Amino acid sequence: MTKPRKYNAVSDLVDRNVSEGFGEKNAFVDPDQMMTYLDLQTNTRKFANILQNLDIKREARIAMLMFDTVNYPVVFFGAMRAGVIPVCINTLLTTDQYEYMLQDSRVEALLISSALLPVVKPILANLQTLKHVIVVDGENEQSDFLNFEQLLDQANADFENVDTNSDETAFWLYSSGSTGDPKGTRHVHTSLAYVADHYGKGILDIKQNDVVFAAAKLFFAYGMGAGLGMAMSVGATVILLPGRPTPESVLTTLKKHNPTLFFGVPTLYAAMLADPECQPQNSSNRLRLCISAGEALPADLGQSWEQRMGVEVVDGIGSTEMLHIFLSNRPGAVRYGTSGQEFDGYKLRLIDENGVEVETGEIGELLVSGDSAAEGYWNQREKSRATFAGIWTHTGDKYFRDEDDFYHYCGRTDDMFKVSGRWVSPFEVEQALVSHSSVLEAAVVAKEDSDGLIKPKAFVVLTPSASEEGLFDTLKDYVKSEVGAWKYPRWIEFVPDLPKTATGKIQRYKLRG
Repeated sequence: MTKPRKYNAVSDLVDRNVSEGFGEKNAFVDPDQMMTYLDLQTNTRKFANILQNLDIKREARIAMLMFDTVNYPVVFFGAMRAGVIPVCINTLLTTDQYEYMLQDSRVEALLISSALLPVVKPILANLQTLKHVIVVDGENEQSDFLNFEQLLDQANADFENVDTNSDETAFWLYSSGSTGDPKGTRHVHTSLAYVADHYGKGILDIKQNDVVFAAAKLFFAYGMGAGLGMAMSVGATVILLPGRPTPESVLTTLKKHNPTLFFGVPTLYAAMLADPECQPQNSSNRLRLCISAGEALPADLGQSWEQRMGVEVVDGIGSTEMLHIFLSNRPGAVRYGTSGQEFDGYKLRLIDENGVEVETGEIGELLVSGDSAAEGYWNQREKSRATFAGIWTHTGDKYFRDEDDFYHYCGRTDDMFKVSGRWVSPFEVEQALVSHSSVLEAAVVAKEDSDGLIKPKAFVVLTPSASEEGLFDTLKDYVKSEVGAWKYPRWIEFVPDLPKTATGKIQRYKLRG
């Protein structure tokens, strides 16, 4: 993808659809509203004027703490029209976490869904750079805050896009914090179009007549790439779900709107399969592909979904740092239990602890090169240098590549450990555990035994109908038979749930204590 030096993502992803005749087509649909491409163009111009009227200048930052409604793309793209940088923050965090991110990013305005106000009110006085709080999606009874709908109604709809550069920072995402404090990750104006061109068009063959539904939220790189990147690049329609993506709410949305593409995470696919209502007749009758990312998809889970629902799951891996999926299976050629193969637009390497490339079948850290890579972390020089090494981005994921050039996930670099001198992949043991009919979810970590030797310990969430009685020995023997005698868990703790980030990633570091 070659973009001109002067490039504003909104001209490409919003305005072009109107100029090509899609102005009356629905761009976004939430449970309460629909917004056409023409409406999106008009409202984003209005929001750009709102920012100027509030004296928020080019390159300043605003925070988006908003549910997924049609107002989300208005704020996101409206800010970028004005050269203002939206900082997308997830909606499921604590007051302390919000204080950290809002202080760290030094935002001048906060766009917030009304239901989230109580979580941030205690810290607003501490935010020295914050000038404005704008309440979205609800009647504002707080006279000391601005009201988004009122501002939009009063704003001028004429605005000429700021003449941004293709390499200029367009938006921030905060990493999910699966291994510690989140990091402000800065992406440029061409990042979304790059993802759309290489993954959206190259792998998914996304078209203008597709209807996209991502259970992954727009603040999450995975959901953003689908809903604000790929779909917009071809003039498709995006279905938004403001609330929590439960099996019930997801099935209801699938049935009502009949999307053609569904983006989910492995924990959601597992939860849906555990729901007896998850049947083809209760889903979309136009669904052509399901996509999975966020964490590696266990082979048994992908196979079970395809057998029941009649639609394959295209599993891949992406990251906040790369914005979206950069390694993927291909529709019609899915190999469950792998993350797929390299595809056009991205190059991959596997290296050992000394930076030397490993041989086929050997485990190494995955490095990726592609132009959707972030330009670095905000105020995290050491971590930026460690992650972004020239054209290569360190993923922190361990993989091996088989003879057919399919990549097999082994675990995060920090999660891998050796037993009797041999590497153990926590993910491999977890896959074996979840393939047992009694297990819904599993996480495996290293634990020292009484002799100070490292052995696997498993945390297991059972299916609703399963009983713990006698299950330890059963699962121990089952893992031995599936993946090898030395890999079986020496301890199994049955738990009601596993610690996860707001984006569904298991936080194994919280289980190591």
